[in-house]
Amino acid sequence: MNQVTTIGPCSEEQERCEYAEDMAVLEGRAATYGFLARLYRSEVDAALLEELHDARYPAHSGNDDIDKGYYLIAKYLSNRWENTVDELQKDYARSFVGHGNTAYSAAYPYESVYRTHKRLMMQAPRDQVLAIYRSEKLDKRPEWRESEDHIAVEFEFMRIMTNRQIDALRDDNRRKARSYAVTQRTFLEDHVAMWLPMFLRDMHKFAETDFYQGVCYLTRGFIQEDRAFVGELAQN
Repeated sequence: MNQVTTIGPCSEEQERCEYAEDMAVLEGRAATYGFLARLYRSEVDAALLEELHDARYPAHSGNDDIDKGYYLIAKYLSNRWENTVDELQKDYARSFVGHGNTAYSAAYPYESVYRTHKRLMMQAPRDQVLAIYRSEKLDKRPEWRESEDHIAVEFEFMRIMTNRQIDALRDDNRRKARSYAVTQRTFLEDHVAMWLPMFLRDMHKFAETDFYQGVCYLTRGFIQEDRAFVGELAQN
């Protein structure tokens, strides 16, 4: 009597579909990290405002924070007016720059601030991420005057590692692709996840526009999802 099994080798078409799906997810991750890095790196100017206004934002991602974030961003942009750029620049300064000498007057976007007792910049976390960047043959551009543990730089590092993973998969080098996945998982767990929740709580407190509140929700939801996703990638 012949036995019928329920599983068998994947067809070439199935493998191509799975490959295309994986690549689409990775490309979406890279784009989101790049998007967030830009929003945290500096104020919104007129050119970026036009791009943001014309963009289409997802409505049903499966993550409530991501959905709320995109909703608040889109809602704010739909009501733009002649002083929107000025309003956003003021809110950026209020949220991330603060005022006076206190270390508690803004959501300072540096890992060292949230991982040192006295909330000081340029501490051990900065040295650690700098060593990681250089181990990957990366360094910040001369025009970038902020510290290497700025949230925009950490997100940019994740974008670059994701793009390297994509290139490795295109070259059919799965060992190298997995190595980049492990690097991302380690960086997320040892650095980003260690301070981001505290930073986002402060950001919720200081940001006044729906736009930056939306960025805050989006960041929280995306990193939550990405930690789970990268954890699976690094094990495969």
